[in-house]
Amino acid sequence: MWVLTKKIDVYTTNFYFVRLNAISSAKNLFMENKENTRRSFLGKMMMGAGAMATAPVLSGFTVAKKEEQMKNAIKKVRALGFQWETLDPFLFCVHHEDFFPKGNDEMGPDANLLSGRNLGSDFHIKDGWRMYHGKKIPGFPGHPHRGFETLTVVRRGMVDHADSKGGAGRYGDGDLQWMTAGRGLMHSEMFPLLNKDKDNPLELFQIWLNLPKSQKMTEPDYKMFWDEDIPKFDHENSAYMEGMTGELFGKKAPVPPKASWAHNPENYVGVYNIKIKPGKSFTLPATARGVNRTVYFYSGKSLTVEGQSIPEYHAADVEPDIDLRLTAGNDEVKILVLQGMPIAEPVVQHGPFVMNSRQEIQQAFEEYQQTQFGGWPWSRYDQVHDRSKGRFARYVDGSEEVRG
Repeated sequence: MWVLTKKIDVYTTNFYFVRLNAISSAKNLFMENKENTRRSFLGKMMMGAGAMATAPVLSGFTVAKKEEQMKNAIKKVRALGFQWETLDPFLFCVHHEDFFPKGNDEMGPDANLLSGRNLGSDFHIKDGWRMYHGKKIPGFPGHPHRGFETLTVVRRGMVDHADSKGGAGRYGDGDLQWMTAGRGLMHSEMFPLLNKDKDNPLELFQIWLNLPKSQKMTEPDYKMFWDEDIPKFDHENSAYMEGMTGELFGKKAPVPPKASWAHNPENYVGVYNIKIKPGKSFTLPATARGVNRTVYFYSGKSLTVEGQSIPEYHAADVEPDIDLRLTAGNDEVKILVLQGMPIAEPVVQHGPFVMNSRQEIQQAFEEYQQTQFGGWPWSRYDQVHDRSKGRFARYVDGSEEVRG
């Protein structure tokens, strides 16, 4: 084990071991039905009846094939914990949902609400929310990454970004931040409580997407996919969908960074958030053979996939190259779909670094000790921006986007 310099506070190390070791140990609750459907046909036919017999035989095989497809559509079902297990090319996904209270003058909760919390490593839900590694403002103060990308999809609420290259931003309410850590970057993700007169609910997904070996040492950067630019649409009055990455029903998401595994359409990387209306069915179209595809059922009471009931707050790894019929019960169902062609390279992950070998991990720690990946140009590690600022992004090259 390698020792970090004091530039990484204790919360940083703890955070990554909480995130990376919090995979649920729940056993697989899905048992595949092994009973094969059999059909029999009349054995002997008169010579003149051959043509007439063709249609029923083909029909029988078609029905049997469909039933076999339905039975084999689901590979595995597993329970979801704080950290969601993912398949290559993804590393993991976390679903944050906190019902933060009103904010004080520092954009944090009032001090009297912090008693009884393990400040600096507060991952236990209390009063409906957590402080994570924040001590005054909830969130994740400055910490390093190398060798992968983070996709932060904010469903509601706001996130303040700052990084060691001078990048900064405030985004939320449907925005997606795509950060390529590459050869090394420090960044902070804070959740400022902007509203002083009402509560500050926050919901987001953070998804870690691996980089192939050829791109792990690319220059770090980040990119904003604003809510206004992300395809969001109703489909056949049965489902509402958002395509954060990839293409769905002819709707294309913004183009990922060039270094990303998702940049090449032939890798079929997709991130889709889908709401199925009560009592409605929705068909997720097939993608390419060999793609890893997982359906995460994170909200709702009843979901079936090809007739198979999926327990609430469970994930199902599914066959990629068949159309999947998903049906909601009497309540709205929310699912997140992650898919992509596997990178199929060795993965060695230690804390905030993801490389292909132990030697590369050791090198990452040594380089961080020497350079701090450029240092921290901000006055505080839990950097937040002025309360009056709206949504904006300032990039490494000095350019800035303002969305209000």
